[in-house]
Amino acid sequence: MTPDIEPLFPDQISDCTAAVLSEFLYALAGECEARYACQLRRYYAKHHHYYDPDHPWISRPSGPDL
Repeated sequence: MTPDIEPLFPDQISDCTAAVLSEFLYALAGECEARYACQLRRYYAKHHHYYDPDHPWISRPSGPDL
């Protein structure tokens, strides 16, 4: 389910408003990544499936902290 974001981004905004909005969103994303870096790394490490075609029998160890 994807939220409807169309109302959040009107078509008729000034160039300056578009630039400020974009800068704000990039800053917000950066702060989010900085603040939750450990959780994000842990999540992506847990959900990233390693696969070596030369050694398919070798897989990443699993554990409660991964």
